[in-house]
Amino acid sequence: MPHVISLLWLLLGLALLVVGAEVMIRGATQLAKRLGVPTFVIGLTVVAFGTSMPELATGVGAVLKEESNLIVGAVVGSNVANIALVLGLAALIRPAQVRGGVVRREVPMLIAITVAFVAVLFGGVVHRVEAGFLAAGFVAFIIWTLYASRHLNPEDSALVIETEEESKDEDSNGATKSLPLAGVFIVLGLAMMVLGSDRAVEGAEQLATAFGVPAFIIGLTLVAFGTSLPEVVTTGVAAIRGHSDLAVGNVLGSNIFNVLCVIGISGLIGPLEVPEIALRRDAWVMLALTLILLPIMATRFTISRKEGCVLLAAYAAYITAVGMGWSI
Repeated sequence: MPHVISLLWLLLGLALLVVGAEVMIRGATQLAKRLGVPTFVIGLTVVAFGTSMPELATGVGAVLKEESNLIVGAVVGSNVANIALVLGLAALIRPAQVRGGVVRREVPMLIAITVAFVAVLFGGVVHRVEAGFLAAGFVAFIIWTLYASRHLNPEDSALVIETEEESKDEDSNGATKSLPLAGVFIVLGLAMMVLGSDRAVEGAEQLATAFGVPAFIIGLTLVAFGTSLPEVVTTGVAAIRGHSDLAVGNVLGSNIFNVLCVIGISGLIGPLEVPEIALRRDAWVMLALTLILLPIMATRFTISRKEGCVLLAAYAAYITAVGMGWSI
């Protein structure tokens, strides 16, 4: 019976994630139009921060319960899933156009942050001082993003600029035109996804624990996948609706937020332990996938369906390797 209840929580969480993602996408895209902000910037801030809230909540809870290696695994696994699973899925649905400014600025920024994160991990423990630097970097990133939204060329910053006809079509399909209502949609959608992710992770974690899987591996796989479900669903819905800029911006922003915000804030609460297996395998996989983003996006400034398939295959191979070697 306990296993059945855990499964029901998991299914309920997935349902909330799907509905919440659709509600939030409608609100976020309308907010971008009403404020005159490129949808890519919305993806890097509102959407990315909202879909990273489950990781943050998990991280704080894990530190308080003295299971800090759980959140280290969750962030590493989530960043791997965001690139290989989420971007791969988005490209498979609809190839994403990437503007030159993104390749010159946002991707190198993510690479630099990931390199710094890996360097911190190789210390064996993420101390409060190191976490403080990451948290400070999070504040700097928010300030820079707000500056970029006002001062950089929108056609160079945004991945895709919607045409007037597309905007009219979306308005005619019932998209909200009210700025306050768009905000309500975003808040409601984020709340549903946070709750859904919490329930999905809770159910999945209980099921995994029953089989005696180590906490770090639970974080690396089930918790990482569960907390990445908002990115999976949000990106999939955005790609289907033609908002590839929002989809890719969400992934880049979410990975940056995971490192700077989730690890930074969790590490300020208490030191985060880094398992040895993470240093031998998982940190390198995360770094390699992050580095490969640059040549993928710089080639014809498009993430093609073929490249999406390669990313999905890489994720499947990684999860298989983790599953086969979790007891190492």
